[in-house]
Amino acid sequence: MRVLRTFLIILPFVFVSCRTESQYDPVTIFDPNRDPYQDLQHATIEAQRTERYILLDVGGEWCIWCKKLDTFFNENADIKTFLQANYVAMKVNYSPENKNEKFLAQFPKIAGYPHFFVLNEQGQLIHSQETGSLESGDHHDRDKVLAFLKKWIPSRE
Repeated sequence: MRVLRTFLIILPFVFVSCRTESQYDPVTIFDPNRDPYQDLQHATIEAQRTERYILLDVGGEWCIWCKKLDTFFNENADIKTFLQANYVAMKVNYSPENKNEKFLAQFPKIAGYPHFFVLNEQGQLIHSQETGSLESGDHHDRDKVLAFLKKWIPSRE
């Protein structure tokens, strides 16, 4: 009887701690050990759940412009908030350790890094964007980046 009573006391806590829906864990660094297929599957589920598009950010920790882009979003909180409200952002590593060639072969050829691919909520390519045109001098241009993000947001009717 004591075991049954203990079980009945603990049971509600077990149900609360077990989640039926997995929480999306954003891919925020270029990690050569990540599986981009699995990451995209999770990003697609999250995009469908939240009615957002997917923004693949292809690059590497070796890439100075990739770091500048991260700094740009961190220093422009309003643009970062806009990005997060409209896109499920996902980094895809490209580096000597792992070029993710098989994964990236499904997309148009990339000429330089970082590179963006905009996907719809089903994970289908909508747009390929080199990021050089989003720069001004030695930094990313606020108006150009925001115009790019606004151009490809999902229509919410």
